[in-house]
Amino acid sequence: MNEAVTIGCSCGATRLEAAGAPILVSECLCNSCRAAAPRLAALPGARNILTSYGATPAAEYRKDRVRFLSGTEQLRDFRLSADAGSRRVVAACCNTPLFLEMNGAHWLSVYLHLWPEGVRPKPELRTMVGDLPDPSVLPDDIPNRKSHTIGFYAKLAGAWAAMGFRNPRIEVAGPIGA
Repeated sequence: MNEAVTIGCSCGATRLEAAGAPILVSECLCNSCRAAAPRLAALPGARNILTSYGATPAAEYRKDRVRFLSGTEQLRDFRLSADAGSRRVVAACCNTPLFLEMNGAHWLSVYLHLWPEGVRPKPELRTMVGDLPDPSVLPDDIPNRKSHTIGFYAKLAGAWAAMGFRNPRIEVAGPIGA
């Protein structure tokens, strides 16, 4: 997966290109992702991005490897609270969740539902399994990590160094519903 891939929202108005291989492909089970997903799915026309066992699958990409091709005027942010340390960005044209961005982060967690089923990146691990009341319900097809590992952070640090320690800003048109 070293080529650029074009993906986008359900209606096709918002398109983005992700170049090269992702830093990591994971499924997150943190409380924040599990709280946000049902609220995003409740937006008119939106769909659920969770797996059957409640994980949010995403490909972590360096920000300098994600380029918007169309629909930037449709980008809206969704936050669980006004002081949340993360935001989810939605294409308001059809309420498609696109990615998660942590405050100050140099990467985006691009939601895997944007890829067609046959070419969708495969998750390498599940993280934040320790937030689940009963992690025994998870499949054992990939590692189920209690929290973010040193290896996880090492991959992110390596990507940041490769970017020259830059953190490109992603502009949005305001909050969802505004």
